[in-house]
Amino acid sequence: MRVIEGQMNAAGRRIAVVVSRWNELITKELLEGAVETLARHGTSEIEVVHVPGTWEIPVAVKALLSRSQNAPDGVVALGCILQGQTTHAQLLSGDVGSALMAMQVEYGKPIAWGILTPDTAEQALDRAGLKHGNKGREAAMAVIETMSVAEQCRQI
Repeated sequence: MRVIEGQMNAAGRRIAVVVSRWNELITKELLEGAVETLARHGTSEIEVVHVPGTWEIPVAVKALLSRSQNAPDGVVALGCILQGQTTHAQLLSGDVGSALMAMQVEYGKPIAWGILTPDTAEQALDRAGLKHGNKGREAAMAVIETMSVAEQCRQI
């Protein structure tokens, strides 16, 4: 039986973090958690790209991954879409999620989902480091592990 498990070593990897400025009180905490985690696990090449809102994240990710040189090995997408009284948040998160998933498959590179979709700002803050950990940190860990798994799968 062959077992493949991801390693939490990002040495020599180029990782981009694409972060929304919308709801910046929350996204700056997610960014800090992600960058700290990537550095702690050996990534020396971290590129941070700021975009206006979550809607713009896929455009930046596509530009990064389609580079002919220095394309990242993985991407961490960070944002915060607060639920409101309309379906706007559901539509936005669904469309962004679908676009990011399609690019993962197209490029064969992991894009970690660090986009919060809480009901309230309080819930968002809890997930950005207060009560429920830091989802930026968790997304960074997911991209590191998934890069390792994908590499191992390609080597078989």
